[in-house]
Parts: sequence; C-alpha cells; structure tokens
Amino acid sequence: MKIFIYPANSLILSDLVERFGHEPLALMKEIRKKVTDPGLDSPPMNMTPDDAKKGLKYAAIEIPSGVRGRMSLMDPLIEEAQAAIIVEDADYMFGCMGCARTNELIKYTIRSKGVPVLELKYPKNENEAKNFVLLVKEFLDKLVIKVEAPQ
Repeated sequence: MKIFIYPANSLILSDLVERFGHEPLALMKEIRKKVTDPGLDSPPMNMTPDDAKKGLKYAAIEIPSGVRGRMSLMDPLIEEAQAAIIVEDADYMFGCMGCARTNELIKYTIRSKGVPVLELKYPKNENEAKNFVLLVKEFLDKLVIKVEAPQ
C-alpha cells in the first residue's frame, strides 16, 4: 500500500514503511521530479501554472502563496495515499516541515480523506522508541490483512 508519512520528509518513517513492505509517499521524490526536470534551469523557477492550480484546490487565493505552493507539491502524495502515519511533536532532526499553517492543512486534509491513519507522539526515550516502531509495524501489518481479506 501507499503510505503517506508526516513529516513527509522523514527518512526514518520512510525507511520503516519500506522495511514493512509498503511504499512510503515521501516529499523527497516529489522534489526530485521538480529539480531534475531538464526544462527548468534552477529550483526557484520550478513552479508551473498547473502547480498553482493544484495549490488552489486546498487553499483560497487569499492564502499566502507559500502555503499554496507547498500544498501543490504535496498534492500527488495526498491523492495517492491509501493510509497515513502522522508523528506529532517531532524533533527537527526527524523531519522538519517548515511552515506551521501548511502543516495543519496537510494533517487536516489527510485525516479528512478517510484513509486509515496512525497518529503517534515522537518518542523521547529508548522505551518509547521501541514502542513507536512496534505500533508502526502493527498498523502496517493490519493494513496488509485488510487488503488481502476476501470481500
């Protein structure tokens, strides 16, 4: 299954999801598509008119352009998500997302989508970290069972 991860640039979450047999929907892959396009000469110039339209799907024109731009980048990940893992209060080293307003909109949008969502607090010690990994594994294992169960 395709699992939306939040923070969307967390290498740790991405690795965990992949290790347990799922595809992480990570921001790094979307950014790579933008900055390696031969038709664009520099990352600051990589926003297209279609990207702006994608951002307007989530936020009105009055909303700051940075929010709409970030949402346009997140759009393919949100659209593809079959489930999600959201980590709250994460340390900046875990995967900082940068914009508080965009972060709230992303979490609201993914929760509203109706896909299974696991919400966890960032672990602060070794025992919490072990429990964190166990909860992620159990969540992902249950998703496989649901998908494979006959209808």
